[in-house]
Amino acid sequence: MNRRWQIAQFFEIRWWKRYLGNKDKAAYLKWKRAYWQDFLLKCEFPIAAGQKVLDAGCGPAGIFIILDQQSVDALDPLLENYEQALPHFARADYPYARFLPILLENLEEAACYEVIFCLNAINHVADIERALERLHRAAKPGARMLISTDAHRYNFLRKLFALAPGDILHPHQYTEKEYRQLLERCAWQVCKRTLIRREAIFDYVAFECIC
Repeated sequence: MNRRWQIAQFFEIRWWKRYLGNKDKAAYLKWKRAYWQDFLLKCEFPIAAGQKVLDAGCGPAGIFIILDQQSVDALDPLLENYEQALPHFARADYPYARFLPILLENLEEAACYEVIFCLNAINHVADIERALERLHRAAKPGARMLISTDAHRYNFLRKLFALAPGDILHPHQYTEKEYRQLLERCAWQVCKRTLIRREAIFDYVAFECIC
């Protein structure tokens, strides 16, 4: 794995420990469940009960926390670190989910998921094209994917961030157009785009894709 990704992973767990340090577990998870419900409504992305779902790059409180009516695999290489370091995450709290503490690039499942989420995670991986290809391989024909990420609004700043660790948690720095091109190059059909939040440098956007 490349050095920049290794550094990002090191700081990722530190960021979570600092962010959750003073937060009550029950209050935080209540807020986070409401956040995910609002996110799905904004993206107009319904999920049926019983569907097979992958939450790729789930973190300690990913969208899996509201998917108790689905069959869920939640994947993140830092899951064991989260469980050891963060009282806010315990696998036993989610008996309906199977947790995969592996790299997305090493996902072996093929043609088994009806719905895939990769939310605020794709710019954290080591090999972005391999990760997108693995997601496509794991999707059933006709499956839907909702993928969200920070996309640079200005190409000159994107180039600066790519050269220097201005955003140390995110090894990948792309514009929205470049993310679309990556998705299409990895055989995903982008059918919808939702602007979640606009900031000074980034747009936080979600793409709905079909396998």
